[in-house]
Amino acid sequence: LMNRFYSSSVSEDLGCRRGEFSRKHYGSVELLISSDADGAIQRAGRFRVENGSSGENTDSTPGTWHRTDVHLENPEYHTRWYFKYFLGKVHQNYIGTDAEKNPFFLSVVLSDQNNQRIPQYHSILWRKTGTQKICLPYSPTKTLSVKSILSAMSLDKFEKSPREIFHPEIQKDLLVLEEQEGSVNFKFGVLYAKDGQLTDDEMFSNETGSESFQRFLHLLGDTITLKGWSGYRGGLDTKNDTTGTCSIYTVFQGHEIMFHVSTMLPYSRENKQQVERKRHIGNDIVTIIFQEGEESSPAFKPSMIRSHFTHIFALVRYNKQNDSYRLKIFSEESVPLFGPPLPSPPVFTNHQEFRDFVLVKLINGEKATLETPTFSQKRQRTLDMLIRSLYQDMMPDLHKVNNMLNRRSFSDVLPESPKSTRKKEEARQAEFVRLGQALKLKTTVKGDTTANLATTSFCKKEPWESQSFCSNFPHEVVCADSWGQSLLVSTDAGILLIDDGQPSVQVFDKTLQIKQMNVLEALDLLIARTDKGKDSRVLVFRLSAVQKDIETKKMIRSKYDCRENKLERTKGCHLYAINTHHGSELRIVVAIRNKLLLVTKKYNSHNTLTSTCLLSSPESPVEEFQYIREICLSDPPVVMTLVDGPTGDSDNMICVAYRHQFDLVNESTGESYRLHHVETNRVNFVAAIDVYEDGEAGLLLCYNYICQYRKIYPFSGGSPLVQPSAYDFHFSWNQVPYAVVCAFPYVLAFTTDSIEIRLVVNGNLVHTAVVPELQLVASRSDIYFKATATVSGSSDSSSKEMGSKSSPQTPTAYEKPEFPLPSLEGEVPCKNLYKIPLSNLVGRSIERPLKSPLAPKVITTTTSSGITSLPVMHSLSLSRMEIKEIASRTRKELLGLLDEPITKTESAPKLKKVSRRQSDPKQGAVRSSSSDRIISSSFEGYSERRHPSTSSDPDTLANREESSPSSYPFQLISLCDEDIIDLK
Repeated sequence: LMNRFYSSSVSEDLGCRRGEFSRKHYGSVELLISSDADGAIQRAGRFRVENGSSGENTDSTPGTWHRTDVHLENPEYHTRWYFKYFLGKVHQNYIGTDAEKNPFFLSVVLSDQNNQRIPQYHSILWRKTGTQKICLPYSPTKTLSVKSILSAMSLDKFEKSPREIFHPEIQKDLLVLEEQEGSVNFKFGVLYAKDGQLTDDEMFSNETGSESFQRFLHLLGDTITLKGWSGYRGGLDTKNDTTGTCSIYTVFQGHEIMFHVSTMLPYSRENKQQVERKRHIGNDIVTIIFQEGEESSPAFKPSMIRSHFTHIFALVRYNKQNDSYRLKIFSEESVPLFGPPLPSPPVFTNHQEFRDFVLVKLINGEKATLETPTFSQKRQRTLDMLIRSLYQDMMPDLHKVNNMLNRRSFSDVLPESPKSTRKKEEARQAEFVRLGQALKLKTTVKGDTTANLATTSFCKKEPWESQSFCSNFPHEVVCADSWGQSLLVSTDAGILLIDDGQPSVQVFDKTLQIKQMNVLEALDLLIARTDKGKDSRVLVFRLSAVQKDIETKKMIRSKYDCRENKLERTKGCHLYAINTHHGSELRIVVAIRNKLLLVTKKYNSHNTLTSTCLLSSPESPVEEFQYIREICLSDPPVVMTLVDGPTGDSDNMICVAYRHQFDLVNESTGESYRLHHVETNRVNFVAAIDVYEDGEAGLLLCYNYICQYRKIYPFSGGSPLVQPSAYDFHFSWNQVPYAVVCAFPYVLAFTTDSIEIRLVVNGNLVHTAVVPELQLVASRSDIYFKATATVSGSSDSSSKEMGSKSSPQTPTAYEKPEFPLPSLEGEVPCKNLYKIPLSNLVGRSIERPLKSPLAPKVITTTTSSGITSLPVMHSLSLSRMEIKEIASRTRKELLGLLDEPITKTESAPKLKKVSRRQSDPKQGAVRSSSSDRIISSSFEGYSERRHPSTSSDPDTLANREESSPSSYPFQLISLCDEDIIDLK
């Protein structure tokens, strides 16, 4: 039993999630050549071809893939900050010029983070190179200045100091600047190609499509009549039918999409080139090619299409035999990588999943194309022109403004005003908010924003959804690591072993203060760094001995019982690191001030343990470790990571961070090499994560807001090749993290109140989860974190709080936003431990130990049919009644039916009355029978609509939530989003 328990190692999970990092999943670049019927070369181009991964170890069923990998990248709901957080609210805008005399604009707002009681400063810096967005924490005792905000954005030197802009019309101009990031609506071309057609003239000359092509069009969207169409038209004529009478249209996750279908565009018998059709499809960034014929017939190549504008082609084939679609993607070489990667093989038998996959792939592809030099340079020129023009218009007005107000340029972001100017400022702010709210409503009704994108994933299970692991955890967590399915936690009360649904077991008393630990089940080891200062040491324990003490319930160990577990020469250490691959030998590097101590475990054959050696080994494994060498650095390291070399023979490296740089140190020679220099005044080192792309080492260097990937090549002549490469890339977090976790395809940044989730391959944002009082606990295997849940002790207080937030009020001058404190009267704050399973993030099963150190205790419920259901998981999600209350209140507020706060007892019956409102099929909006006003429904995105006429019923959603309880503590944050309420 012990052999079975230790043979499967959770420590190998890290290797599982790292080994998946490969750009090969996103295709390879090929030179594609097209020729005419005589074999003469017509055109050639280099394209990245995605045809599904061809890995030999693939054991998935054809046509299946992990649904959790399909995400919209950089969703507008998370990226369009000015519309979401600023517009229609009291905020401040500043204008200035940097040291190179380039003008810039700065917008700052103090807002509640998605109604999660977390006040934050959201800041946007507008420059010609693009926008930079960061979040800064709010402190009621410490004010924030404009200078400190710009310093956090690495802008310290100015040619002209920033001055505040008071004119309310600036909101309209800044909204135009934000719209330069790209359209929220899309137009895609659809070209029908018969079997054997090899030129674009032949494809564009098809008057009608086949039956399978018509079914494909019906799958993409709905057929709409263009004349009189009031929705997004995608450049088509909706007045005189000059671009055809009908087209295909759909709404997907808040985005309006118009398809330019070749067989629906005007056809000319005299014009063989079909210029009218090419005028639309040839100017689409993304085009779908629906090709008839068998797989053996000549395949489509992008070089067949004469277009300098189209960068992405999606080749679709339909197989009648098994009623499936096959997908192939061609991307111009300069287009950055974008997801989701195609399954292997790229065959889809579920048509609805195929539609979702294609639309997400095409939307992500168009966004990625906008980052190519062809489009980014044009956008930068446009942005530079708009900023300079706005700067020239604003500067003369600023000189006319009262000098007293101009002194606020470097003052607090939310300053107090003199009494003499308070009334004047109140009137200005009231006009500022009124104009902003009107602009926000106009933009929403016009369809230029995805106002409902926040709720599109209401019923969709996301891979980062958490599970409740331990409720009401009362202790302060210092560090932790997973042990089987349990968690070994160092707290202020000692070292505890926690398992889901079971009481915690104390392993060490509080005299042993562990600051850092690693549980290595495959090696039967527990490594820990204890105490602090001169008394700190590295201790090693045998896990089997610790488990035996737990099973026999012996006396709890203290600090004085661990004297034989101390590693020699480690006194005074402040940091240590171990190698994450245990295929050959365990290496430990201990940092003692500016000295690095290299210690290894004596080699054991295959590093495996038999039951015999487990029983016969001494209790303390100190004798199994040997000192190798000492390496001196110029400064004490702040971050330290071991990087495995390709051979493991004299090419292992240590990445250290200190001062303003990351260095690589050769373990064998002690020579150091500069890896990256940080060009900022202040540096907050976060992490250096070793990732191995197709077996080759790379590092994710995380500091301040930046995460930079650097490829490390093997040593050549005694020095590593760390020069810049085409594989290197970097991206910025929206908030400074204190920890970063890589779980391919995701990289997660943990801040004090949020989890920011991006893709490793391109750094694109996929989700931001707001988690109050967040603390990362462990991440070597499953990700464990601690967060605050507020349990309401009175229904009245909850009702009053919601009522106060229901109606947007025009703020009085200089009135600082008031945010509820974490612990209100009648509410008891509690902290819980949550777990994000690694298997959900990496999208495949991860090997687990056969048992936990603690005896399993499964609590199940039996349904009326006698079938045992899944264990009930604790959740921070809203209850059914709370969902109904919020749904009813928001719907009535939008329709102007709410005059007084509604209590919980009356929200449920009135919900049905409101839910029977008619919906407009074209605008996807709720229409009141007593008014002609059309206001965007906040519930449109809860159930993603396939047709424009589909609407969502909040009562049904509430029942659905009750039948499928969510375990995600921050999933329903958007139900009471004040942006929706502002639409009144």
